[in-house]
Amino acid sequence: MADYGQFCSVARAHEAIGGRWTLLVVRELLCGSRRFNDIRRGIPRISRTMLSERLQALAQAGAVLRIEGDHGPEYALTGAGRELMGIVSALGTWGQRWLPRHAADEDLDLEPVLVDMQRRVRVEALPKEPVVVRFEIEGQRQPRFLLLKEAEVSLCTQNPGFPEPLRVRARLPALVAWWRGDVSFAEGQRMGLTVEGPRELAKAFPHWFERYLFAEVQPAARP
Repeated sequence: MADYGQFCSVARAHEAIGGRWTLLVVRELLCGSRRFNDIRRGIPRISRTMLSERLQALAQAGAVLRIEGDHGPEYALTGAGRELMGIVSALGTWGQRWLPRHAADEDLDLEPVLVDMQRRVRVEALPKEPVVVRFEIEGQRQPRFLLLKEAEVSLCTQNPGFPEPLRVRARLPALVAWWRGDVSFAEGQRMGLTVEGPRELAKAFPHWFERYLFAEVQPAARP
């Protein structure tokens, strides 16, 4: 941890929470993850050792509590940790407004996109019968499956045993561009994002989700 040698609370706070990955760990906890593997699923490039270190650092800073749950350790934000929501929100808004958004040029992972989609399902908009959406993304060795039903929304590596009427096929940049709010769903389709299946379900698919939290933040006009 860097020691800036300053009295300033900005410097002191940055010493406590400014390490690489730290605020992404906070983001995952704010989004509802509680177990180690769930946190890591939203940050697939963090090593297990680094995640453990960051959780310990957050605990030492008083932002996270480690709890013994029914199925092993769980992590929860304290009042101090929940107050970091303002920082995470400000970073998300700033990044969405001021950083270039060219998904095709970015080094992207599929898992965080699908994890975010899982979190932001509009359960009230789903069909009455359980539906599994199969994602076939270019460059990915295995498909992913999103189980959608009123009582459960799960992201799986295998079909959990329900009908699979919809198949989403795309290059990852097209899926990201739509989800992040860079383009409309129709524009995403022109980029190669396709939803195959019964017409009524395929048409309803984009309305089953509250898109990415910062999708409505418009890019700043650049000189």
